[in-house]
Formats: sequence, C-alpha cells, structure tokens
Amino acid sequence: MSDTSPQRPEYRLLAELEAAFDAVIECSAAVAEAYARAPGACWIFGEPEPVSYEHAGDWLRRSLQDVWYQDGQDGRATRAHIGLVAASEEVMEAVATANTAKAEFAALTARIRDQAPALIPEAKAVLPFRHPALHDHLRGEGLARVHLKQCWRAIPTSEAPLARLRLAWYSSGRSIKKLTVQEAEQKLLALDHEAPHIRIQLRKLAGIPSGEPLAQVQRQAPLMRANLFYREPLEDGRTRRAMNVALPLFIPAPDSRLPDHNLPPLSPPEKRTRARRRDEKLEDEPFLPSLRVYRYR
Repeated sequence: MSDTSPQRPEYRLLAELEAAFDAVIECSAAVAEAYARAPGACWIFGEPEPVSYEHAGDWLRRSLQDVWYQDGQDGRATRAHIGLVAASEEVMEAVATANTAKAEFAALTARIRDQAPALIPEAKAVLPFRHPALHDHLRGEGLARVHLKQCWRAIPTSEAPLARLRLAWYSSGRSIKKLTVQEAEQKLLALDHEAPHIRIQLRKLAGIPSGEPLAQVQRQAPLMRANLFYREPLEDGRTRRAMNVALPLFIPAPDSRLPDHNLPPLSPPEKRTRARRRDEKLEDEPFLPSLRVYRYR
C-alpha cells in the first residue's frame, strides 16, 4: 500500500535541502583546500600584514563556513569577513563551484518558503547535525542554528586581474518599499490601534488621497564597498566595477600577488558621508513614524 501522507512532499523537500546544505559546506571547504594547494597573497581586514599562507587558509575555512546564528544575533543581520585573496585558476574554479551550490541552496529555500514555510524553523535546527564535528565545536560557542542568509550569500569575485582596488565604508544605504494607503492602514491596525499615537497616524492617513503612493524605508547596516579597476578592459568595454564585500574577495592573480589596495578605517564613519541628493524624492520627516513610512515630495 502506498504512502499518501500529506507530509511526504515536505520530507522530500527537507531531504533536498539537507543535500543542498551539505554541498554548500563541502564546496566552501574545497575553496580553502584549493587555496592550501596553491596559496597566494592574502589581506585580512583588521589584521597585521603580512599574513602567512597557513593563517590565511585557516581564516578562509572559518569565514566561508560561517553559516550560524550567534546567541542574540538579529536574524536580519549577517556577520562580515572582509579580506582580499590573490587566487590561482584552481581556486577561482572552486569559488565558482561554491557559488553555484549557494545559488541552488537559495533557490530551494525560496521554494520551501513558498510551498511549506513551516519547514524553515525545523531546517534551521536540524541542518547543523549534518556535520556533527562542526556542530559540536560551534555549539560550545553558542552557534547552534543555521543562518540561511549566511549560507547562500555569494562569495565575491573579480572577473579579471585588477590594477588596483579601493575599499570604503558605505553607511548611507537603505531599502525602500512602496506601500498603498490601504496597506499602510492594515499595518497600523496590526499594531495597538487603541494607542493614542497610532490613532493620530490613522487620522493622518485618512486625510490623504487613497491612491497616493507611500514609501516604507529600512535603514541598512554599514557595509564595505570595493571599487575594482581592471588591468585591461573587459570584453564589454567596462574598466571598473563596484560591489559589496561581506566575504573574502577572490581576485585572479597569475603572479599570486594582490593588486594595489588601500587600508580602510576599522569602523564606519559615525555620520553620513555622502551629500544628500538634490533630487531626493522623499520628505525629510516620516509621515507614519511607527512604520517608517514617508510621503513623496
């Protein structure tokens, strides 16, 4: 008699996720192993230079396999491991394989959120036991659950050798999500709508046209940006590129040397460093402070 339990598809999804997680861990370890076989120069943010190949290899393994929550960590926040690696062709191939595994893990996680969202908490608790030695070591450090975003975030790479590279903190980032008046009202009602400050905001909302678009703003944590300058123009003519670097940046380097690079400050600036744009589309003050919702000018 065949098993027609509705749980069965969920178990299949969880089994697929376990296999995808194994691939992420194993492919990340393979990057460090490839580096150990063909080491190149390495710079680690905040550490004195020069960095020995042995220390660089250990740091790479820890950084690329950091897929865990720390006690008290905000689930939206990820830990950064910033550095530069002069990579051989073998290392670059290992990184590409690891990024493919990460992309497949991300796609599967998205499918599970859509089809069986209740599996996500179970997966976070179960996946660490796939690698008992790693889990036992990390459990003593308060790292017992998988951080999905840290699993799937891609390892940054340069497409070609670089002439130079400049690192800088970017602390003005924000994400903007458009809301309708009705959506904003529903979000306010989901709060304590009997509270005086919520009633005031509901009245303000009722006083604007129902078709007016609104913007919900989320400030982003400071991050490190890398500006890459290629030795030779790429096939499409580009000579430079900017990217965020939360993980070690791997740079093709046939000579095993790093390009000229700067040393950014150890902490981000306390105040905004970029001038406010003249074409800023949002009002200066939030229209609905409890939701961080702004009106457009």
